[in-house]
Amino acid sequence: MRIALGIEYDGTDFHGWQRLTHTASVQATIEAALSKVADHSVDVICAGRTDAGVHARCQVVHFDTSASRSERGWTLGTNANLPPSIAVRWAQSVADDFHARFSARARRYRYTILNRPVRAALDARHVAWERAPLDAVAMHAAAQALVGEHDFSAFRTVACQARSPMRCVQAISVVREGDRVVLEIQANAFLHHMVRNIVGSLLPIGRGEEKPEWIAQLLAGRNRALAGPTAMSQGLVFLHPFYPARFGLPVELNWQGEVEQ
Repeated sequence: MRIALGIEYDGTDFHGWQRLTHTASVQATIEAALSKVADHSVDVICAGRTDAGVHARCQVVHFDTSASRSERGWTLGTNANLPPSIAVRWAQSVADDFHARFSARARRYRYTILNRPVRAALDARHVAWERAPLDAVAMHAAAQALVGEHDFSAFRTVACQARSPMRCVQAISVVREGDRVVLEIQANAFLHHMVRNIVGSLLPIGRGEEKPEWIAQLLAGRNRALAGPTAMSQGLVFLHPFYPARFGLPVELNWQGEVEQ
């Protein structure tokens, strides 16, 4: 039986999603909790791996099990064995051909910048901070150059292991919400540090240090060394992936793109 879970987590205290032998990871923590509920070793596969300090609103994972548990049992039993920073939001059985990573048609992230003269206290774990006033309109205009299928070499870390730098950004927006500047981006997939590197290159535009055309120039140049620095991790949240409706996952995860034949 194949089970899918929707999981949210605060990534501050973890060294990323991927299981590691020497330090805490979100994956290993979830697998340990699930293994107790299933009474056998469980390995999970996620929709998109997140870096150290990055959060998730609805990470989707799947695993295979021979254990017979109700969806409520998987949810409540796993949560009982998880730390407060991780919670299973829902669990459901899925078709055997469902794959959390390969069945996903797109993924969406949000990056939040607290834009005021003083740093955050209550929200310090979940927002980046920029004291200089930012022009969100200019940042949004610049970001539109990224929409479409492009070579995103200028915005990938040198450690990125992806075989191709080609990705398709389906939508990107930058808006001001009071003293916060919020970027949302949706793409078929993302390169390592891609969102944080895009934010790091939009910030000089927001501060007036570069013109909006700079993003298009960076994209065309494909040179990571010329782009802005990697933005801090705590402002980034993996909102959720999208899947074909036939898998019957919660409606907010339904992909609205091409219809499968």
